[in-house]
Amino acid sequence: QVQLVESGGGLVQAGGSLRLSCAASGRTFSNYRMGWFRQAPGKEREFVARISYSGGRGYYADSVKGRFTISRDNAKNTVYLQMRSLKPEDTAVYYCAAGFGMPTTQAMNVDGYNYWGQGTQVTVSS
Repeated sequence: QVQLVESGGGLVQAGGSLRLSCAASGRTFSNYRMGWFRQAPGKEREFVARISYSGGRGYYADSVKGRFTISRDNAKNTVYLQMRSLKPEDTAVYYCAAGFGMPTTQAMNVDGYNYWGQGTQVTVSS
C-alpha cells in the first residue's frame, strides 16, 4: 500500500506557473511508477505526465509537452509537476498516481496505476 497526498494547486493567471507536489508514504517509493493525471469538469481523467523509476526520463501528453516538467526525488518520496505557461484549458483537478505491478503498456493511462491521491484543483484564469 502507498498513500499519496498532493499539494500546490491554486488559482493562477494565464501564462503563470505552479508547482505541484505529491508526497508518498508506504512501501519503497522507487519501486513505483509515478504519474500525473488531470480531470476537467464533464471530461474523463487524462494522462499528463509520467516519470521513470529512477527519475531520469519524463513522458508527456502532447498538450503539455514543453510547458510541464515532471520530476521525482526518491530520497524524499516525492514527485513534482512544474507547470509553466499555463492556459485556461489546463484548468482541472490534478491527481498524482502510483503504479506497482501494473502493465507497462498501460503506463500512459489510468489502468497503469493502482494508487491515487485525492487531487488538487488548478484553475487558470484568462
